[in-house]
Amino acid sequence: MTTQTLTTDYLIIGSGATGMAFADVIFHETNARMVIVDRHHCPGGHWNDAYSFVRLHQPSAYYGVNSMPLGSDKRDQTGLNVGMYERATNSELVSYYGQLMQKFVNSGRVQYFPMSDYVGDWLGEHRFRSVMSGEETGVAFTKKIVDTTFFNTSVPSTHPPKYAIADGVRCVPLNELPRLWQWTTAPAGFVVIGAGKTGVDACLWLLENGTNPDHITWIMPRDAWFLNRAKVQPSLDFFEASFGSFADQMEIIAGASSSEEVFAKLEAAGIWLRLDKSVEPSMFHGALMSKPELELLSKIKNVVRMGRIVRIEDNQIVLEKGSIPSEASRLYVDCSSNSLQQLSGLASFPIFQGSKITPQFVRTFQPTFSTAFIAHIESNFDAIEEKNKICGVVPLPDKPIDWLKMHSANLRNQHVWSKYEGLPAWNAASRLEGFSALAMSVDPQDTVRVNLMRRYGMNAGPAAANIGNLLAKSKSQISA
Repeated sequence: MTTQTLTTDYLIIGSGATGMAFADVIFHETNARMVIVDRHHCPGGHWNDAYSFVRLHQPSAYYGVNSMPLGSDKRDQTGLNVGMYERATNSELVSYYGQLMQKFVNSGRVQYFPMSDYVGDWLGEHRFRSVMSGEETGVAFTKKIVDTTFFNTSVPSTHPPKYAIADGVRCVPLNELPRLWQWTTAPAGFVVIGAGKTGVDACLWLLENGTNPDHITWIMPRDAWFLNRAKVQPSLDFFEASFGSFADQMEIIAGASSSEEVFAKLEAAGIWLRLDKSVEPSMFHGALMSKPELELLSKIKNVVRMGRIVRIEDNQIVLEKGSIPSEASRLYVDCSSNSLQQLSGLASFPIFQGSKITPQFVRTFQPTFSTAFIAHIESNFDAIEEKNKICGVVPLPDKPIDWLKMHSANLRNQHVWSKYEGLPAWNAASRLEGFSALAMSVDPQDTVRVNLMRRYGMNAGPAAANIGNLLAKSKSQISA
């Protein structure tokens, strides 16, 4: 039963990273009022559910929202990220978004409803239900409804495993690892299930906390290519590494005759990394990795490449391509998550449709910048057709070939943005964008850095033209 109806300009569903990035730009670029609804008890989205030892994959310097710095812009002095810029923990992120939401609410322009589920139809009936009381509230908005739940990022603690587990077998999400001190009997060993970044984090945590690598079995359905974190660091100190990487990528794409050649040269240039050079990765999700992390992971020798788990029995693990012996006394660590990658196979659709905005990526691997940019376009353009032209969707990756598809869409967007007066300057002023401001700050007399940018510019056009050929050749090889 609906007890009241609120009136606002924007109704934003979700107060995670994308919802807050959108709200932040609307808050600072307009005088609009907003209602923000989220099922969590505080802002931060999936960071509320994440394991305590999770950290951002990327530097804090270009994550969060435009108006509020994240972290102290320092480099790590110790650990596996040594020498590179800090990466926020989940507790830092939840605190960050909590402080930001308080600023929004204190302004009087934002109403925030945690512990609430949107139960409308996205078309004409807009209402949300309190998880605590069950009461429903209607919402009438004058501008748009913003659906940030499309990504619906989740972690293992929010859903049960998709495989069968025999009675007596202990299988837990990796959130439980820091609480092992509460267990009366130590596990006989560990089985980490999942090859994505969550599985990587579980293995690194075990190794960093003294687990013998021989006591870890890693179930790896697919090997992955990782991006070298050292190649995407902010500040002029890393200019040669970052912009050299950008220039290398365009040059590689422009001159390649096959996707296989592209991947080989990306690895040779130190842009892509993999765990085992004898195994060709079939997965690419864009996860960032440092070389010290990779070296530590390489100590795990019990890597099982037999597909996904079907069931765990008390004496064996049954997988898609066979089985291996095991013991019920081992601890099984579930790292299989319903992540963004499940959306990679979906056909893209326009971000702006009628009165609904569905934020998606418009820049590769930059969800918060993408959503902030979309909010800026919403604030400064009127025609839906033009908004969608500017905000072309960059598809999410799943396989290595998807890296080329992403770059094709990304280069297309860069070309479109360059035609609009003011957009390059807005990008450069955005703390979330990361690199445009660095490019603009280069001294024209600095020939080394100028030449790096020139090499990127010279190859961007040929690279965009050649991607179609590479994708067509790859498709024909698959169908042959």
